[in-house]
Amino acid sequence: MKIFFFKRHCSGSFTTNNPETQILHYCRSGALSGAIHLLNSTDYEKTSLKKPIVYASLLQTCIKVVSFAHGLQIHAHVIKSGLQTDRFVGNSLLSLYFKLGPDFSETRKVFDGLFVKDVISWTSMISGYVKVRKPNNALGIFWEMLGFDVEPNGFTLSAVIKACSELGFVRLGRCFHGVVMSRGFNSNHVISSALIDMYGRNYESKDARQLFDELPEPDTICWTSVISAFTRNDMYEKALEFFYLKQKQHGFLADGFTFGTVLTACGNLGRLKQGKEMHAKIITSGLCGNVVVESSLVDMYGKCRSVDESQRVFDRMLIKNSISWSVLLGVYCQNGDFETVIRIFREMEETDLYSFGTVLRACAGLAAVRLGKEVHCQYVRRGGWRDVIVESALVDLYAKCGCIDFAYQIFVHMLVRNLITWNSMISGFAQNGRGGEALRIFEDMIVDGTKPDYISFIGVLFACSHTGLVCEGRKYFASMTEEHGIKPGIEHYNCMVHLLGRAGFLDEAETLIEEADCRDDSSLWVVLLGACTTCTNSVAAERIAKKLMEMEPGNPLSYVLLANLYRGVGRWNDAVKIRSLMNDRGVKKIPGKSWIETNSNLNLDMNEFRSLENAKYQVQG
Repeated sequence: MKIFFFKRHCSGSFTTNNPETQILHYCRSGALSGAIHLLNSTDYEKTSLKKPIVYASLLQTCIKVVSFAHGLQIHAHVIKSGLQTDRFVGNSLLSLYFKLGPDFSETRKVFDGLFVKDVISWTSMISGYVKVRKPNNALGIFWEMLGFDVEPNGFTLSAVIKACSELGFVRLGRCFHGVVMSRGFNSNHVISSALIDMYGRNYESKDARQLFDELPEPDTICWTSVISAFTRNDMYEKALEFFYLKQKQHGFLADGFTFGTVLTACGNLGRLKQGKEMHAKIITSGLCGNVVVESSLVDMYGKCRSVDESQRVFDRMLIKNSISWSVLLGVYCQNGDFETVIRIFREMEETDLYSFGTVLRACAGLAAVRLGKEVHCQYVRRGGWRDVIVESALVDLYAKCGCIDFAYQIFVHMLVRNLITWNSMISGFAQNGRGGEALRIFEDMIVDGTKPDYISFIGVLFACSHTGLVCEGRKYFASMTEEHGIKPGIEHYNCMVHLLGRAGFLDEAETLIEEADCRDDSSLWVVLLGACTTCTNSVAAERIAKKLMEMEPGNPLSYVLLANLYRGVGRWNDAVKIRSLMNDRGVKKIPGKSWIETNSNLNLDMNEFRSLENAKYQVQG
């Protein structure tokens, strides 16, 4: 059987005529074509070329030079030679398919066909399933391995810990942590970094920190893992503190992954100055060609509101992948430039799931439902489905565009929902006047085991406010702090003030504001004053309006509402005085504006729609 080979051979002479030795020499130097040429020119039936080491070395050389085609042919040669039963050759074949094979199902077939499966074989399969994002299969293979009485090694434990990390199985991960300690692997940096990463990914930053502190000599990977753990848990200050400690006291050199994590911390803190310092360190470290690092730079500048600098970094990138483009989309989306997001998306040659989620958020920001439907169709046509990020963005888009039933249909068919999905559905029902259904979704979320956050309660209280559910609103507002430990913000107080004021409980609403930490925020008093227009308590309304006029003399709303209030109770002279006061202070009423989605252009001039000054409804073209 002849094996295809390159015509280019390695030069050099050998002092031995032993073909086995010569082939092994070629393999050690990475000269695959020379090794294959010699193999093809030798009558292996009359030589010792049937030795397992020859074919194992050839397979490992295929991996080294990234030549899967030659590896397939050597696989056929192995079968013909009857060496597939050798453990060493079998593991080399498995490694070839695992590292170079395009289809992991073929790797599984090789594994199932092995005559001897040792811990290396099992570990390769476990690692393979983790690599292709099938952590459940990885754990299944691990339990199967234990059934054959094969003892796991450090690499096996590292792989199953990564599987637990992906699945969020912290309790099982702790069990493996105990196995690591009992078997003396606690000083293994690979396993330690996997454990730190597992705790960090699953919001157990204290355990990640404790494990790190117990390491006698942590390496760069462990440092990066604990910094990443802090970043994932929004402990950005601590992440930066550890980074500087790592450099100053321990003299470690940061790699691309470390810089990527630190740049994320700088971006989320809005630390532009420190971000620029990191940029300078990256340049001096020679990491400017690293696509991961440069993509992190683009993201950092974008989060620090330095969009032009973000674009400049992107333009200078020599290598751009789908992640780089997606990050750039995210920069413009975060800064509210939704039209640019759509323009860039149309220019992209390669898109990934994250980019679909970003452009859908931009469509939601523009309430461009027709364009959103086009992106939805592109996503489906390209085989995308069952991605929680994209589907959550679709729920949010259709809900914000008033297509609430369409949003709900996507929601109910989702196999996986995250907190963003639930929040989008709650807010969608609330904003579309279906408060009862919003509260039902919130209760379903609690039963599902998803913990509500700050945004969840904005949707719930908004639903109560616009449906007049006073008792429910009081209950949920109290449960924020009492049951879920969430401190109410201005948005929550606005909802409650609107709810209580519209229901006629002006005194309770005013007391609520006075007792709030954000009592000096004028938006609360604006909401309360707006609620006064529906009640007959003109004394309270007058008091609130005058208080707001003192806080914000240039806000026309308090003047207009107070004048309308005076006219409503027949105090015409007082209404004229308020209008005169507005003129004296140079306060002008802001003209109402509206907007529509057109077929031709998304760049809309709001002044074109002044004729719709008093419009209260969004018109979708």
